[in-house]
Amino acid sequence: MPNMFTQMDAVCHRFEELSIRLNQPDTAADPALFRRLMREYHDAEPVVQAYRVWQTAQDHLAQAKALLEEPGALDPDFKQMIQQEISEKSQDVEKLENNLKILLLPKDVNDGKNVIVEIRGGAGGEEAALFAHSLLRMYTMYVQSRGWQLEMLNLNETELGGVKEAIFSVDGAGAYNRLKYESGVHRVQRVPETETQGRIHTSTATVAVMPQAEEVDFALDMKDLRIDTFRSSGAGGQHINKTSSAIRVTHLPTGMVVECQNERSQFQNKDKALEILRSRLLAQKQKQQQDAINASRQGQVGTGDRSEKIRTYNFPQDRCTDHRIGLTVHNLSKIMDGNLDEVIDALATREQAEKLQKLNEQG
Repeated sequence: MPNMFTQMDAVCHRFEELSIRLNQPDTAADPALFRRLMREYHDAEPVVQAYRVWQTAQDHLAQAKALLEEPGALDPDFKQMIQQEISEKSQDVEKLENNLKILLLPKDVNDGKNVIVEIRGGAGGEEAALFAHSLLRMYTMYVQSRGWQLEMLNLNETELGGVKEAIFSVDGAGAYNRLKYESGVHRVQRVPETETQGRIHTSTATVAVMPQAEEVDFALDMKDLRIDTFRSSGAGGQHINKTSSAIRVTHLPTGMVVECQNERSQFQNKDKALEILRSRLLAQKQKQQQDAINASRQGQVGTGDRSEKIRTYNFPQDRCTDHRIGLTVHNLSKIMDGNLDEVIDALATREQAEKLQKLNEQG
């Protein structure tokens, strides 16, 4: 494990540096620097703590082995007891070492970022729009349960209460780390409220989860943009159709179009539209880079592919199945009420296991 020890020495050294820097007056006087260093400190802390626990376990194992050299070790019962203790402590060390390996796995550079989520009704007409609304409710409740902040950036509803498109941001620690697994095609099987014959319909909605891009992540050249104003449209809202406050931004090099009409002023809608566009372009750039790296890799869990059916919500059978890992959870109403941690935990565990296996194969 020389490579791991080298990594751990570097992490511990940096952790001590951060402890000193965070207590210096010049650091406290610079809020942006303080936040950045504090975030790095919190990221390193569990790794350092796990390393110290592992070191303690290693010491205990060494002490147990040393007992076999004692004169009393000639007694068969004493020797058997010590060997049993060595066996147990060896297992402890192995588990702790495995945990350290997981903590040292390369992190997704976006894991600490806030996210922008886009939900759109897919195949299935009005029922798909109603399902998109159900997903919006599900994610809203999940965000609330985590103590994160949700801000609606753009919402295009249907007359029957469905959602053609919903775009919102989520601000909170670990938002991307948890929600990134939701990108893909979500399928629903249920009897629509509008169905008079009681037949089960299959509809879809797409979910895209992108790390929220700041200007330092992706700088937009205003010469590449065409910005148009138009009157808001859609169901409801006392300001709808009264003023030309809605904004449409077209990114000329890619043809990407973003519309924003939720805010009352053009300036607010323009800011929101640029935020969405910047995040989409960053996500596109990162996907191209990742596709090049993973060209030969099969069966990714990761962030999923939007064209891939990732999950089915079957209401008649009261089950939710995630197709990427073959996980089926019953009590669908619980899932639809935002209790997603069981599914997300399973996806995260699988991704960790795959990374660890790859690391072991390389080592």
